[in-house]
Order: sequence, then C-alpha cells, then structure tokens
Amino acid sequence: MIKYIEKYPILSLLLFVIVMLGFTIDAIPVTIMEARNFISAREMLTDNNWILTTMNGEARYQKPPLPTWITAAFGYVFGITSVLALRWSALLFVASIGISIYILSKKLELSKTHSLINGFIALTSFYVIGITVEAPWDIYTHGFMLMALYQLFLMFQNEKTSILRSLLFVVFLAGSILSKGPVSLYVLFLPFIITYGIVFKYKGGILHFLKLISLLIFGLVLGAWWYLHVRVADPETFIKIAERETSNWHSYNVRPFYYYWSFFVQSGIWTIPAFISLLYPYLKTRVINLKAYRFSFFWTILAVILLSLIPEKKSRYLMPVLIPLAFNIGFYIDYLIREFKNLKSKKETIPVYFQFGLIGLIAVLFWGIGFVIAPSLSGIILVRYILSSIALVVIGFFIFKHLKAKNIKTTFYLVIGFMLIIGFLALPIVQNQSQENYRPLSEISADEISLYTLDGVSPEAIYSYGDKIPSIKTDDGIVIPTETQFNLLTSTSNPEDIEALSKFYKIEFVATYDLNFSKKDYRSRLVNQLYKLTRKQF
Repeated sequence: MIKYIEKYPILSLLLFVIVMLGFTIDAIPVTIMEARNFISAREMLTDNNWILTTMNGEARYQKPPLPTWITAAFGYVFGITSVLALRWSALLFVASIGISIYILSKKLELSKTHSLINGFIALTSFYVIGITVEAPWDIYTHGFMLMALYQLFLMFQNEKTSILRSLLFVVFLAGSILSKGPVSLYVLFLPFIITYGIVFKYKGGILHFLKLISLLIFGLVLGAWWYLHVRVADPETFIKIAERETSNWHSYNVRPFYYYWSFFVQSGIWTIPAFISLLYPYLKTRVINLKAYRFSFFWTILAVILLSLIPEKKSRYLMPVLIPLAFNIGFYIDYLIREFKNLKSKKETIPVYFQFGLIGLIAVLFWGIGFVIAPSLSGIILVRYILSSIALVVIGFFIFKHLKAKNIKTTFYLVIGFMLIIGFLALPIVQNQSQENYRPLSEISADEISLYTLDGVSPEAIYSYGDKIPSIKTDDGIVIPTETQFNLLTSTSNPEDIEALSKFYKIEFVATYDLNFSKKDYRSRLVNQLYKLTRKQF
C-alpha cells in the first residue's frame, strides 16, 4: 500500500483529504466566521451582490470577496444549504497546501518519500484542518501565497522570469490579497524572502531583481483592485469599517510578545516531533540536506517573530506557521526512518515511543467512548461506531507492532491511516451528540409570515434560518412593520422592548431556538426566543 501511495504522491495527497473529510466535515457545526462567509455567498447568489458584498442585507467589507466567490460557486452547483458543499472549496485548498509543500520539497532536493511525508504532516496538522471552519478566509490566502512562493522560488533558482512563471506568480499573489488582504504577505512571503537570502543567497543581475520587483508590484495592484473599487463606490462605509479593523490590531485581543511561543502545539498529533525539530543544534548534524533544513527552520522562526510583533494575537493566526513547520518536522521524521533502528540513547528513543505509542493507545481504546455516548448509539451511528472501533484497534495494534520493530516509516503511515479513519468514520458520530435543547432556526418556515429581529441575532442564526432577518430596531428607535402579523426573534436581554410592543400587538411566545451544539461551549448569543405578534384592533 505504501508503495502505491509513494508512486502517486500528488494523487495520494488529494485523495487523502477528500476521503478523510470530503464526505463528513458537515458533522462539525457552522462557526461564526463560516456563517458570515456563507451568508455573503448566499446573498451573492440571491441579490447579485458580487462586488459590494453584504451580510444580512448590510455592507460587509471586512474581508475580500475571492473566498466567498469560490464558496458561492460551489453553493450554486451543489446547493447553498449544503454545508458539505460549501466547505468543499476550503478542503480543496487544504489539499493544495499539502501538494504545494510536496513539490516545493522536491525543488529543495529532498527525496520523493521525504517530500511526501512533509505534505502529509501539513495535511494532518491540527490548525491546518481546523482553520477551514474557524476562519475559512485563511486557508485561501495562505494556499494562494504558497503557490506564489513556489513560482518565486523557481525564479530565484533559475535566475529567470519566464512568461508562464511570472504570470502564475502574479495571479497567485493577487489571489492571496483578494482572499485576506496583506496578511499572508506579512506572515509567509516576508519571512520566506528574508530566509531565502540568508540560506541560498540572492543570485542574478540587477535587471532580474527589477523584473521580480515589478512582478510583485503588479500582483499587489491586481490584488488591490477590489479595495479601490469599494473605496470609490461606498467610501463612507468603507472608511468606517477600515478604521474599526485597523484599530483592532493594537487594541483588541492584545497579548504579550511571547504569546505565540508554544506555536508547535498547534500541529496537534505532531507536537512532540515539532518541538524536537526546532532543536537546531540537535538536528542540524542528523539531517541529509542541512541547507534545506536551515531554510525551513529560519522560515518558521521568522514567521513567529513577525507575528509576535503585532499586539493583536489569536491562536488561529498561527496557522501559516504550520506550513514551514511541516518541512521542519519532516526532517526529524526522515531522520527517524533512516536511523531509529540504530539509536541506543533513551533520550532519543523515549520521545519517539511516547509520540507514536500514545496515538496507538488512543486508537486501541477508542471503543471506550461507547460507554459515554451509549444512549445515542443506534442506526447508522452505531454502524459507524463499530466500524471505527474495529479499524482503529487494528491500526493501534500495528502501530505497536511496527514501533516495537523500529519500523518508523510504516508507523508514520499508520498514523496517517489513524487520521483518515477518524475523519471518514468517526467524525459523524459527533453530529449525533448535540445537547437536548439544540434547535436550529431552519425549522422556522420563511414562507408563512415575515421574520424580524429586535436586538440582533448571530451570524450562525441568520445562516441557519436561510434568509435575511431584518431588524426593526434602528438608531432612531423601533420601526413598526407594516404587516398585521409577523414573527419576532430576540434575545432575552431587553424584555422591556417586547413590553413596549405589547401596546400595539398581541404577543405570543412560540419557542426557544438554541444553536449551542454542546453545553461545554455554551454561548448565550446562540439562544433566541421566537414570538408571534398580531396587531391589535383599536
């Protein structure tokens, strides 16, 4: 099996993502960032708001439109109500990152097997997967940027700016900017070009670098056209949003400089190898290609330093660091594949046994979750639980077997198989574990009577409902709808507003809609009350 995986590396990386999550990722509830993207995509299709993007009928220029255009295209083809279809585009960009890492690794003169390992490490890193639902714009901007950096690397190496390479670089760079502005320029592009100069040294004449600079400027201008258009078409709204967004950089979620220095934990199952791969004095004498290792090491460290300089810090901002870190981890795994059978020092072997042994133990004991979720084990969920448990026990057994035989290569691929089973078979089990009060707004029929909100509702609620939910509360007070009967969705935070409406309407409580999937991660903003209002006859 491993032979076939390594024979068709790019196809293997693509199929891995598709099989692991392509049919089951809709089991994860829609997040607030996703909901914003999905709503804007829906309104592109229903209201034709492709350039001046909206959310719930109001201008939303906080994020560029390219990811939303792609999402809308998938929604148009497969259905805008299908969460699975809307997430597919992000999954394809996850696959693109793994593939780009593979082909860039090959250009760094790493072996085919080593390059493929780098790609699989990226695809199974925690936040590379998690970012697709937590902040979907990020996977697009960094995916495009990595494609652009590959073209730039080739132009650096060849000292030529061919028409095809130049065009691809400009298009991918513009795509990155049209996905999330200059974010990836700062956290991926800048440390990349600095590191390249340190490790490989810039070669070529002045004319060559003038061409590269002109391509960079061309890509920036092409990527900035949407911002310029919105600035001209709707200047007042654009300026307000821009001022609010830029102020967040130094006043919102401010964290200390060292906040990101546990960044290797974001790689999830690769946390221990990630930490060891960053021990430069240890690994530099154990890698085959020291120059390539230095490149990935300094690229990773510089990216973290640059992120640390910005006062506003969030865990998800670390996701692009996992791209060069995947190269770094790959050097350590490659070393273990080559030399683990010869290692005698417990300082070197114990971390390896712990790393892979822990995953094997989790796989063997997975069936134990049945005692916790027993009440929901029925029908297809029971079938998935049984199949998952059997498959993971088998994988766990072979992990221990090959770990004992010190066959790290097979052990590594068994861990990849572990992730595949978790995504393909086990993930949908989560979908059946919602708390008893969970109730989506999709149950409200949009065809019966109009629905309004009083004090605002969450993006998740608007997406769940399937249409806009206009507010009757404005800066000037409450605007009474013209209908004699309508539904009103509100939180319980302002009951006095409901009482004020009682002078004109008969108010009937209908139901509580709770979008909190789990009690452990409870958010009051996801709970809304639905009232039916009927105008009184005077």
